[in-house]
Amino acid sequence: MDVDGLILNTPFAGPMSLGENPVALFREKLDATEADPRVKSVVLRINSPGGGVAACVAMRRDLERFKARSGKPVVACLLDTATGGAYYLASAADHVVAGPATVTGGVGVILNLFNLQDLMAQFNVLPQPIKAGELTDIGSSARPLKAAEKELLQSMADEFHKQLRIDILRSRPRLNEATGAMFDGRIFTGSQATSHGLVDQVGDLDEAIQHAAQLGCPNTTGRPAVVLYRRANDPANSVYAVTANVPLQGAGLLPNLPGLERSKMPTFMSVWQPELTMEKLGGK
Repeated sequence: MDVDGLILNTPFAGPMSLGENPVALFREKLDATEADPRVKSVVLRINSPGGGVAACVAMRRDLERFKARSGKPVVACLLDTATGGAYYLASAADHVVAGPATVTGGVGVILNLFNLQDLMAQFNVLPQPIKAGELTDIGSSARPLKAAEKELLQSMADEFHKQLRIDILRSRPRLNEATGAMFDGRIFTGSQATSHGLVDQVGDLDEAIQHAAQLGCPNTTGRPAVVLYRRANDPANSVYAVTANVPLQGAGLLPNLPGLERSKMPTFMSVWQPELTMEKLGGK
């Protein structure tokens, strides 16, 4: 079961294409896996920089309920990148495998806001909001943040960050956070993450599959049978394959200014190095 690209609770759409909602698709795959008695264990293949806090929390809750109901063990395999909310999701697995060149960690919360007031003034664009409620336009790109607004948003970011930390520590009891560096947003290599207790071993996808087979069927020998959950029209035929939500011909054709397309800009995110054109990070 794969989790690829930016995790947002919204479909990724582009010209000549319509992508999947990664949160809904993840739930659909969990339901299919739970209903199939032939599936004895699950490998969660993750290649994602993270995403919206709310979306990542929803997916982790779904994964925890899946484990409780089905009793099927879950092994997370971290590929190129599994940072922020993606690592938060992976930490709910029974066993976490990271590659030697994997980038992981990066557990923090960020709210990307942009002050475009001066830029708008250069083009003689003057905002004229009509509002009821003093904080209705909090975070607007048409003006700078007030001190009280920044304090309010900071308190929310701190609360979300605390929740991520609590959940990770609950599922990773041997995590070494003595230095306080595990949750300050820094990233780690696979071997560094192993020494800190963020992951259980350095390995690859084949090793993760083999470990999952041993957890699901302890007495089995030989190469386990692997099923890749995907759409019927998805050309992915390998456990490493990724089908992007937005084809290349649909990406970059239209301008995408930060903060202007609110439907693609969630509020609080747990992500490492988000791109401004977020649809390029979408995957299935």
